[in-house]
Amino acid sequence: MKNEVIAMPRSLQGTGASRRLRRTGRVPGIVYGGGKDPVAIELDHNALTQSLKHESFHASVLTMKVGDVTDRVLLRDVQMHPYRVEILHVDFQRVGKNEMIHMKVPLHFLNAETAPGVKLGHGIINHVMNEVDVQCLPENLPEFIEVDLGALELGQSVHLADIKWPAGVESVQIKHGGNAAVVSIQVPRGAAEPEPTAATPAAAVPATAQKKEEKK
Repeated sequence: MKNEVIAMPRSLQGTGASRRLRRTGRVPGIVYGGGKDPVAIELDHNALTQSLKHESFHASVLTMKVGDVTDRVLLRDVQMHPYRVEILHVDFQRVGKNEMIHMKVPLHFLNAETAPGVKLGHGIINHVMNEVDVQCLPENLPEFIEVDLGALELGQSVHLADIKWPAGVESVQIKHGGNAAVVSIQVPRGAAEPEPTAATPAAAVPATAQKKEEKK
């Protein structure tokens, strides 16, 4: 199950111990918070790699089993090797049922291809954000938030306040007075834009008309 984490307590700590642990196909980690002491843990590298491929694993309340103890946790940090596909360390945070949490949640954009600005105006979708900071109780945490582009015209944008937020979920930025753009439809670079109609220059006005104007 992708939203379940199986771990074991880790007795040996330090750089050398972590390096030896990784050689055995295990990943060092830590789980903290929830009014309990931090616990050093180790996880199976292959199982964790597969779980990380699921979007919901990054933005859901997970069930973690450490030996005989079960906690509800959030994935807070993953440290990767700079050039190998190898997980070096992972952090989890325990969460209580009635504890407000802050989390980054991915955005799913709907009806982009049928938006008038794309279908008729031949515009290009510009994703300003791909995830948003939210605040909610653990039971209300969504795996993703949908943004409908079905009515978006060329040159228009969707802002945070335009999104239909799930029940019990708040935008952290809106709560603090912000309302940034999330996505827009832009005119393609190099595309010709309509030019304003130029006023008739004085030199093009017939001389007779100029003389009549002067006599007034």
